[in-house]
Amino acid sequence: MDLKVYIQELGQNARLAGRDMAKANTGAKNQALEEIASVILARQDELIQTNSKDMEAGRANGLEPALLDRLQLTTARINSMAEGLRQVATLADPIGEIANMAYRPTGIQVGQMRVPLGVVGIIYESRPNVTADAAALCIKSGNATILRGGSEASHSNQAIAACIQAGLKSAGLPVEAVQVIETTDRAAVGELLTMPEYVDVIIPRGGKSLIERVSAEARMPVIKHLDGICHVYIDDEADMNKAIAIAYNSKTQRYGVCNAMECLLIAESIAEQALNQLAPKYKDAGVEIRGCEKSKAILKDIELASEEDYFTEYLAPIMSLKIVSDLDGAIAHINHYGSMHTDSIVTENISKARRFMAEVDSSSVIVNASTRFADGFEYGLGAEIGISTDKFHARGPVGLHGLTSQKYIVIGDGHIKQ
Repeated sequence: MDLKVYIQELGQNARLAGRDMAKANTGAKNQALEEIASVILARQDELIQTNSKDMEAGRANGLEPALLDRLQLTTARINSMAEGLRQVATLADPIGEIANMAYRPTGIQVGQMRVPLGVVGIIYESRPNVTADAAALCIKSGNATILRGGSEASHSNQAIAACIQAGLKSAGLPVEAVQVIETTDRAAVGELLTMPEYVDVIIPRGGKSLIERVSAEARMPVIKHLDGICHVYIDDEADMNKAIAIAYNSKTQRYGVCNAMECLLIAESIAEQALNQLAPKYKDAGVEIRGCEKSKAILKDIELASEEDYFTEYLAPIMSLKIVSDLDGAIAHINHYGSMHTDSIVTENISKARRFMAEVDSSSVIVNASTRFADGFEYGLGAEIGISTDKFHARGPVGLHGLTSQKYIVIGDGHIKQ
């Protein structure tokens, strides 16, 4: 196989399919999603059997148990995939939305229409269900997509792709609207990243090394986040019961996710009270605390945090801790050490909450709730393709609207420029 020619062909096919998808009506797109869900359920046994090849190879290659778990397709996970497709079908179709229409002094009307991005390249690792999730969002938003899953899930991804293409065909939409790169050659990613004439945007989902590589090599815009260094700040005017529950849940509800708290900040005047309640709970959960000098004076047996700790996304039962003077100190710490992902304040002072929301430069800023709510489903997006910490059109959880753009439309009635 000539890899360059193969990837170019995928790009050309995607560009043509994207034009058809852009004009597809809502009914056809929803039908495709329903058909794909039905095919996936009908082929459950085949999908599980095919997935077993990836599982066997993963064990032989020494994949860690957590990665093997993410890789496995079970009946429950296949049912969940189908349900996810049907949920996306129920979402409002953003394409063709017209907003901000207004008459100008000249008599013309000017507004904005929501349109697809075109061709979306998505590069992801491990979980084969991402193939269906990504395809669903791209189909509903009128885009074509080229998917590149991890080599460890290659058999599973191809089997799911076959289901997707069967559903597209049944609904009368182009099967090339969703293409999964067949080769596991890493050079295929490099080729995909250098085709701006065919691919409009790239979305990487995976580890930091993958995202750094894509960001460095892509010749088209990238929707991504590198780290999830999320903070909870307990203010001196916090309701302590709320604060304890939020700080504990933000860290321990699940460790290996990008919206888990990695650093706890506490106002100095209430630090001892808060830590005396929180520390035993973290200890019972097996969480290691690495704190500043002031926090170590309160909790004698914790590790002293290094400068690097405050820049670290642990994705594990480890957290950093810092006692700050006040709200100003918390905001300064977050804007210096944070990754612009998700940060939360616990306070009963509405003025402080408003300042935190205005001055913390993150894609999600939360008041009196856990950082774990920073998620597309929790935000009412129905589903998400990832989280963006960049500052262009997509910021925070990226759902259907994040896979669209807007163009200006102008309506006149024989108007000419004087």
